[in-house]
Amino acid sequence: MKKGLELTIPPPLIALTVAVLMWGIAQLVPGAALPFPRSATLAIVVAAVGIGIALTGILQFWRASTTINPHTPQKSAQLVEHGIYRFSRNPMYLGIAVVLLAWALYLTNALSLLLIPGFIVYINRFQILPEERHMRALFGQPFNEYAARVRRWI
Repeated sequence: MKKGLELTIPPPLIALTVAVLMWGIAQLVPGAALPFPRSATLAIVVAAVGIGIALTGILQFWRASTTINPHTPQKSAQLVEHGIYRFSRNPMYLGIAVVLLAWALYLTNALSLLLIPGFIVYINRFQILPEERHMRALFGQPFNEYAARVRRWI
């Protein structure tokens, strides 16, 4: 059963909204700019890392023939614990957060960085916690052991 915003808004849409807000802050408060040499290059490298993290998580779900649909965690076919999932229970969300960090680096605006923790808090509350409830219901003790062994983000 869904509660309010739980499992309702697609995480990529949340990330896009945060990215637009970050851009808006950079436009509205240019005095918070902290330009530094090669910021665009660093942003590209960080974005590539974030995309790589997220795609690795997606690929491992695909190989395990389980759903990547964030709205239907109850349709998970199996608990994926190998590969990148040995280090993060949520590499797809971690990858998105890293891409948002890259965007902030590209914008070179210190205030835009403040929205990244907001993204993390929202995803924790309205996406990850409900997903974990479904995982516990589906996989029971193996999920509890996995959750005790591997951190939610990193």
